[in-house]
Amino acid sequence: MTEQEEVITLVDEEGAEHDFTVVDIINVDGSEYAILLPVEEENDEAIILKFTHDDEGNELLVDIEDDEEWEKVADAWEEMLTEEEVE
Repeated sequence: MTEQEEVITLVDEEGAEHDFTVVDIINVDGSEYAILLPVEEENDEAIILKFTHDDEGNELLVDIEDDEEWEKVADAWEEMLTEEEVE
């Protein structure tokens, strides 16, 4: 199975563009989340953003503002990584 890296560009509040590699997309409690790694930064710290839709139905990625929700998603992703290592 070949995996192709998908790179997306996100625009921050100041209008600056940032490229991210999509590491994974996971579902937790009926919501979808994107696990992203910055393309240009040297650190390998992933960020987690939640899929949502605007008033016109366009798909958006937003910060997770609830710490408990963020922890739940991070734990689910970590568990998935652990399971993949075992296989």
